[in-house]
Amino acid sequence: MAALGWLTPRRRSATARSVLAGEASAEAARKSSQELEALDDLAGASAPEEPEPEFPVVGDDKAAAFFDLDNTVMQGAAIFHFGRGLYKRKFFERQELARFAWQQAWFRLAGVEDPEHMQDARDSALSIVKGHRVAELMSIGEEIYDEYMAERIWPGTRALAQAHLDAGQKVWLVTAAPVETATIIARRLGLTGALGTVAESMDGVYTGKLVGEPLHGPAKAEAVRALASAEGLDLARCAAYSDSHNDIPMLSLVGHPYAINPDAKLRKHARERDWRLRDYRTGRKAAKVGIPAAAGVGAIAGGTAAAIALHRRRH
Repeated sequence: MAALGWLTPRRRSATARSVLAGEASAEAARKSSQELEALDDLAGASAPEEPEPEFPVVGDDKAAAFFDLDNTVMQGAAIFHFGRGLYKRKFFERQELARFAWQQAWFRLAGVEDPEHMQDARDSALSIVKGHRVAELMSIGEEIYDEYMAERIWPGTRALAQAHLDAGQKVWLVTAAPVETATIIARRLGLTGALGTVAESMDGVYTGKLVGEPLHGPAKAEAVRALASAEGLDLARCAAYSDSHNDIPMLSLVGHPYAINPDAKLRKHARERDWRLRDYRTGRKAAKVGIPAAAGVGAIAGGTAAAIALHRRRH
């Protein structure tokens, strides 16, 4: 597990690789944002589950919002949904699908990011896309969004993002998912752009390596810091939203941190610091929510068991 050491510390400072990953993600996000700025309407967005807060401030162009993706904006992990779509297109074998299904079920059941599972998923994804063209994966990603992701967007979080857009502020996704996948999701939701993990490519072809490290934990904070500097933002007037205690470095950067569908550690941290909490998993107040609803747990576990059983019967 020594190779995962960069994931496990919760209070470590950013390393040079974190800074590199953050700056690379910020650069990629800025390049993609121009084509996304025109698409700023969210058709059919649902109303927030709670009354609109006094924040964001309309017309404050020094403020922006930064949203984590997995379990904050979307149920589950984007990289797992992307894996399902690639399997459907025969990018890898059924054995890999069973592993993706188990990792996704664990993520949904536990409600937290397990370093080993996330590292395994990233390694699998990198090996799968190696040698493929970036343009090809972007085109496939559009299809995968419609097939597996669109229906998993949390309406409450989407409404929060829309409130910032309506106030004239830019809204960015910040995620460990590949920046290409994150950019597709941001565009579909009418957001400004996305900060994500940057996979190395040469002449438009993936090499199977990363630029720096995955955009996770301290690297996310570095990406937000780099983007805020480039955009001339005042972080004290910005907002950040996440479900995971791994994102405390990012949340701590801004003047308006929100815990969305928080895990136990983040909920405790947020309460101690009087951060705002929102929970869209069950409709109950965040203070009363511990784990996902039993019905959801049963459906996930049942679906995974069925997938594994099918895999065994066919082998």
